[in-house]
Amino acid sequence: MKETFFRSMTWLHTWVGLLVCWLLLLVFFAGTLSYYRYEISLWTKPEIHSDVFQSYKAENLTQQLREGQSYLSQHAAGAKDWRISFPTERKPYLSYGWQTQPKPGERRGQFIEHIVRKDGRGMVTDIRESRGGNFFYRLHFDLHYMPAKIARWIVGFCTMFMLLALLSGIVIHKRIFKDFFSFRRNKGGRSWLDAHNVSSVLALPYHLMITYTGLITLMLMYMPWGVITAYEGDGRAFRAELKPGRVQVAAAKVPAKLIQLDTLLPRVTENWGDTPIKQVVITHIDDKNSRISFYKNTGQSVTDLRIPLVFSGASGKQLSQSPDAPSAAHATHDTLMSLHTARFAEPLLRGLFFICGLMGCAMIATGTLLWAVKIRQKQQKCIKQGNKPSLGLRLVEGLNLTFIAGLPLATCAFFYANRILPPSMLDRAQREVDSFFAVICMIAILACFDRSLTTWRKLLGLSALGFMSIPLLNWATSSQHLLQNIASHQWALAGFDLLCLMVGTALWFAGRKLSHKQAQQPERVAARAARPNNGRQLSAASVKAPSELKPSTKEGA
Repeated sequence: MKETFFRSMTWLHTWVGLLVCWLLLLVFFAGTLSYYRYEISLWTKPEIHSDVFQSYKAENLTQQLREGQSYLSQHAAGAKDWRISFPTERKPYLSYGWQTQPKPGERRGQFIEHIVRKDGRGMVTDIRESRGGNFFYRLHFDLHYMPAKIARWIVGFCTMFMLLALLSGIVIHKRIFKDFFSFRRNKGGRSWLDAHNVSSVLALPYHLMITYTGLITLMLMYMPWGVITAYEGDGRAFRAELKPGRVQVAAAKVPAKLIQLDTLLPRVTENWGDTPIKQVVITHIDDKNSRISFYKNTGQSVTDLRIPLVFSGASGKQLSQSPDAPSAAHATHDTLMSLHTARFAEPLLRGLFFICGLMGCAMIATGTLLWAVKIRQKQQKCIKQGNKPSLGLRLVEGLNLTFIAGLPLATCAFFYANRILPPSMLDRAQREVDSFFAVICMIAILACFDRSLTTWRKLLGLSALGFMSIPLLNWATSSQHLLQNIASHQWALAGFDLLCLMVGTALWFAGRKLSHKQAQQPERVAARAARPNNGRQLSAASVKAPSELKPSTKEGA
């Protein structure tokens, strides 16, 4: 019974991990990059790398609100909404933005953002169109080129498979902590298994947390029956009770002048004290039902609460306020959401989350490589006889090459497209995204014909060269280079370049390791050929003559 149970768990761990591992690798990879979503977005806008970065100052709020309202009145009179975003730790600039009215057939209008210069004299308006870090953020749960709802169901299905793989992996690892301290180099499948164990066990709490909270983020989509039963299918009523300050109110289509935004600051301070304000959003401008929503900066707390303080834009009457004590269920859900997104994390903790995310990618990648190595070893005799590997082995090896070697190169292509494509190109942001997937498709085509170590080595070398050249690319296409960013303490930009250098160096070492392994293969083959029957036959000198053999003490022995 015990042997059957462990065999069943091993079978379950193998197949639930293998069937969706490549999509999981894409999701894990994009989610890991999303920890630096704002820093990536900042890097992809070189027009604002100088003379715009500033810190939040409460004494400047009154003037910034007045100037922002005046600027938006002149440049966005017919917009759907206005947004005044104040400097934060990860978006260190003041900006005035608006969303245009959606065209027929569109759900949302175009978002336009103008950034205020540091001295307050002038705006940066010619910012290139780019999705930046938001592309990776949306990719890890919305995928791309498909409806978001279908994509989220697919990602949820894969996430459940990963949770099963983690739990079954814990069960089948009898020596889970002993294996953690074991890593045998240059041992083929044994080395891949050790790497898989280490990357799994070292960040196991993170893997369990990120997988479970990933399901929690969309739990009402996967399990909507509680809301359907309690609210008789009225999802709008549920959202209104859950987040009363974010209920959308239709325009009354009755003209009413918008009040001065800065007059509401004393009442905001009365409710929130000295808590920094992150953003002010105005909807239905110059309408009787206009709304002014203040959002506070909650970056220092382990929560994802985003409940606004809402006022009437026509009368200034306070319509809703942040609850003093949210319910236990609401607070638990928001805390789990915040754990998944790490929005509360300080730079050091965010870096730890990023490293754990990379270990999750390593766990998935080593698992797929381990499976391919084992299957190839089983088929080695047939392959030596001139037969082709099985279709399953070729498929797995091709997908491994496509995603493990392809994702870093595709990411590199995305960053290069951001700087090389003309800023005035039509639908420029989508072209950047297309470059990411175009590289993956080209590698997939290449994997259909060549999956050798040489191909792996060349792709890793190309990725290494690309990442290590990104600081030079930034220097050639931006007003600030790495040394200037370090001198001016622009750590988000400097950190991006330094991280690219480290990633490029790691990929270069991986390519060198493959080169060394490839160079050793002919030597190993020659050594095996020099041994008769692979060392199974004894040499003539070692074979004793019959006369030298001692007679047995027992007859018939």
